[in-house]
Amino acid sequence: MDRRAFLKTSGAGLAGLAVTSCGGGGMGGGGVSLQPSLNTGVFTRPFFTPPEMVGTAGAAANKVFDLTMQTGTKTFTGQGVTNTMGINGNFLAPTLRVSQGDALNLNVTNQIGQETTLHWHGMRPPSDMDGGPHQPIAPNTTWNAAYTVNQRASTNWYHPHPHGTTASQVYAGLAGMMIVDDAETVGLGSLDLPKTYAVDDFPVIVQDRDMNADGTFAYSASQMEVIQGKKGLTMLVNGVIDPVLDVPAKEVRFRLLNGSNSRIYTFQFGGGITFKQIATEQGLLLAPISLTSITMSPGERAEIVVDFTALQGQAILFQDVSSGISLFKANVVASTIAATTTPATLTTTLVPLLRNQAVRTRPFVLSMGQGNVYINNKQMDINRIDETMVLNDIEILDIQNTSNMDHNFHIHGAFFQLLTRDGGAPRAYETGLKDTVYLPANSRVEAIVQYSQATVAGAPYMYHCHILEHEDAGMMGQFTVA
Repeated sequence: MDRRAFLKTSGAGLAGLAVTSCGGGGMGGGGVSLQPSLNTGVFTRPFFTPPEMVGTAGAAANKVFDLTMQTGTKTFTGQGVTNTMGINGNFLAPTLRVSQGDALNLNVTNQIGQETTLHWHGMRPPSDMDGGPHQPIAPNTTWNAAYTVNQRASTNWYHPHPHGTTASQVYAGLAGMMIVDDAETVGLGSLDLPKTYAVDDFPVIVQDRDMNADGTFAYSASQMEVIQGKKGLTMLVNGVIDPVLDVPAKEVRFRLLNGSNSRIYTFQFGGGITFKQIATEQGLLLAPISLTSITMSPGERAEIVVDFTALQGQAILFQDVSSGISLFKANVVASTIAATTTPATLTTTLVPLLRNQAVRTRPFVLSMGQGNVYINNKQMDINRIDETMVLNDIEILDIQNTSNMDHNFHIHGAFFQLLTRDGGAPRAYETGLKDTVYLPANSRVEAIVQYSQATVAGAPYMYHCHILEHEDAGMMGQFTVA
């Protein structure tokens, strides 16, 4: 199906950077982009796979990563030049590859000309290494995060988290993936999954942007756009508009990340091809789940496997149902590597928490009113601790969105499993370990969590809506664990 047919059936100032503004201030525009979509449905630009960075050997068997947050420029369409930000490059960042048990030393140098942080979203470092608002990095200084990887194999990401300017810095391009491996997935050969990076295992970072006709960013942040969340009409995959990717005629793994500020996507492949989800944010599911589409809110990740074995010579579109836009084209070519067969059982290390293990239920109410956003009727105050958790306790989080607008919920330093969604069972594709959950308007989920990481004095963990404009506007709180 081409883009035009798909559309018919589906419906449809950057933190000191010199960019063109659209919409101005005030309430005009209703949060809806005034810019055209630059997605054409003609796929000529090569798919970009961010370089893999495995770190260098340091003292005491450390893995050392030197990361420079920097400004730059990028031409997205071959016309206008856009001012951007990136990490070790002009836009986006390398994929960091680490393993369970690795002792990490991450040296982060800030050269973007403003205060920032770097948060390891989905990782479980000590709270003073988390990269949240309490670990600011001043311009032209270097911050060191040192911690040991203490979690299962999973697909995570890293991005700025300064209070009040996260949205603009991520929009400018500061984001990258961070993949954790463990013995179960690679060391023992116990799973027959695609795992050769950039050959049959690809990161897919999907973001939307407002762009002028020449491909330069057109960023505005009116009050309405802040409240509704910034949504652009041009979609990028790994920083490229309309890319084309050659995939081998075998099983291929895609690590999906919704890296947008606020847009919710429903992903599918053209022709309704069935794929298998193998992992949520925090690792493998107990068994693969067969799907034809998956909905993801900002910050959520999912690992999927698509079997292209019988599709050699065909071109398959990866699409967003919600916008009616095809995001990239996969050309299926002859495979040069060994075939894989996704096993019926994926992991033996995922142990579900049970409702009767919980010692309390803790409410989190996401609400809006009078142009403001709240959690439990409070806005973020960096000098206030909102919740106090007990180390190793198991709790149920009763998370409710009482507004008529979509939100989601992300927690630092801990992982959860969903028990219910709107009183019933959670969706099949969100039944594994998670750190971010989608909350459509007027919806409710129950999640069960265990706090196994104590906080460091003066460095609380965060919980917040991961619609970045909402986070910056105060839809965030802080908690300690002791």
